[in-house]
Amino acid sequence: MPPLKKYDVIIIGAGHAGCEAAYTTSSMGLDTCLITIHLETVAQMSCNPAIGGLAKGHLVREIDALGGIMGLLADETGIQFRLLNQSRGGAVQAPRAQSDKALYRLTMKKWLEKVHNLTLFQGIATEILVRNSQVRGIVTLDGNRLPARAVILTPGTFLNGLIHMGLHSYSAGRANEPASLELSENLKKLGLKIFRLKTGTPMRLHKDTIEWERFTPQPGDSTPVPFSFRTQKKLENKILCHIGYTNPKTHEIINKNLDKSPLYSGKITGIGPRYCPSIEDKVVKFPDHQRHQFFLEPEGLDTSEIYVNGISSSLPLEVQKKILKSIPGLDQAKIVRPAYGIEYDAVSPTQLKPTLETKKIQNLYLAGQINGTSGYEEAAAQGLMAGINATLKLKKKKPLILRRDEAYIGVLIDDLISKGVEEPYRLFTSRAEYRLGLRIDNADKRLVKYGYSLGLIKEKDYEAYRKKQERIKKVITLLEKEKIRIENKEKISLKDFLKKPEVRYKNVLEYKKFKTNLADEEVRHIESEVKYEGYLRKQEKEIARIKKIDGEKIPVDTDFKKIPGLTKEVIEKFEKIRPKTIGEAKKIPGLTPAAIVNLHIFLKIRKRGKSPQ
Repeated sequence: MPPLKKYDVIIIGAGHAGCEAAYTTSSMGLDTCLITIHLETVAQMSCNPAIGGLAKGHLVREIDALGGIMGLLADETGIQFRLLNQSRGGAVQAPRAQSDKALYRLTMKKWLEKVHNLTLFQGIATEILVRNSQVRGIVTLDGNRLPARAVILTPGTFLNGLIHMGLHSYSAGRANEPASLELSENLKKLGLKIFRLKTGTPMRLHKDTIEWERFTPQPGDSTPVPFSFRTQKKLENKILCHIGYTNPKTHEIINKNLDKSPLYSGKITGIGPRYCPSIEDKVVKFPDHQRHQFFLEPEGLDTSEIYVNGISSSLPLEVQKKILKSIPGLDQAKIVRPAYGIEYDAVSPTQLKPTLETKKIQNLYLAGQINGTSGYEEAAAQGLMAGINATLKLKKKKPLILRRDEAYIGVLIDDLISKGVEEPYRLFTSRAEYRLGLRIDNADKRLVKYGYSLGLIKEKDYEAYRKKQERIKKVITLLEKEKIRIENKEKISLKDFLKKPEVRYKNVLEYKKFKTNLADEEVRHIESEVKYEGYLRKQEKEIARIKKIDGEKIPVDTDFKKIPGLTKEVIEKFEKIRPKTIGEAKKIPGLTPAAIVNLHIFLKIRKRGKSPQ
């Protein structure tokens, strides 16, 4: 084991949040220890062997632009790549990749082992040491004390984890891995508000027992799009996924066995994910649906395991077998890993600062599922930001807090700390009011400056980014200058021509060839910038207006009882929290837009020296 020296940062848990946090703090120069129950499961893909998707793919691009490693790793270990929504606008396009599950964790471990300042340590954390409301280190199960200036807690589903399969339950953080019981109790003793959540995973099948001709093949893209701006190698699709459907017979079996489901027997008290429900949830909540879609996804190149995406369940094994028997093509399929549900403890994220540091305990940061989120990408984004801000605080520097208008990461964290969660949180493009400007094609333009200033983006990568921006700027300037006549009408610029909904950049090249060669990614960026230009200008004005309002100061002597139209509950919240600005007031959980409007009007009238009656 490592010597009992004092680390700058200890990170508990080596899932996607913990790995990103550890890479970040150590790369920024801090002496870091990453502690995990099993070193063999570093960056384990506990559920779906895939990275990205709508909004999630945006997060991975942003992680990459800030200097994180999830995008690079997804490109390195991907076995099928797809750009979703290619026929739609750039704001809702997103990359998704199937990864080789085993290769993903092995590659992450290999990368982390080579990082300077980082120690990987196998152990079980049971207690966070706190003195005078400040972190001092941790205690492990074997009684060792590891001192640290900061702790980042990323335990995934391990806090008081309880696995359910039918009416049988057992304590575990993941199948056949021990739950973290003592640490959960320790957090309660430290005064953090804990609540229960639930998630689940589907069965895995042996590929040789599936009749593949019964299902619709889903190939990858002919020209795969990488996640990382730094990926240089050409990506390659190596597998096929397939699409299938349940049927009325499947649903009949599920309805007949609901009494054996811990979800419907009352045994599970935690709230499950609304947007990734179990198959029994789908059947019960959507009784008019004759079928539900699922995907058969290989877990890797050197395994026979097939992930059945869409049939997550906590029903008993014998019922899972009956479900398969009801689906043509899966009726002879053999289960190699049964589906199960898992309940676990989470910490109410309203107890966190925008930096992901707890309000109650200094230098204790939380990231990932402990904050009520679901998904590898949401976890990795939080781990990255917790790592960045823990480092900046220990170096006595200003924190990095991303706004809602500059990153999906900003939307994610702001939603968590201001609104809290009642069910596992999943990010969607619809959650971002400024999504036209938060696209995958401009993530580097929005965020590389931060990654570079933090030392997470290397000089050669920053130089490549700068040259890319020069090429884009040069072509847009040429589009503005060059004029063409279409169908004997008045001449218009090529830029105005490209603004037409049906026109693509390749159509522009039919009129004018440019010497500047652009990558596909650069073409997508130019198309989006040109087509969204008018909307983006309006959005920029709106952002500027809101910034001005959010920055408006609330005098310390404000008597909130005098503000007309406020309920007693709102007044109590204002008096308790005493927000310093309108922006801070907007983040108070449970506050309505009307209350903010009333506060804003009251302050404007007061500023003019009039009575706010």
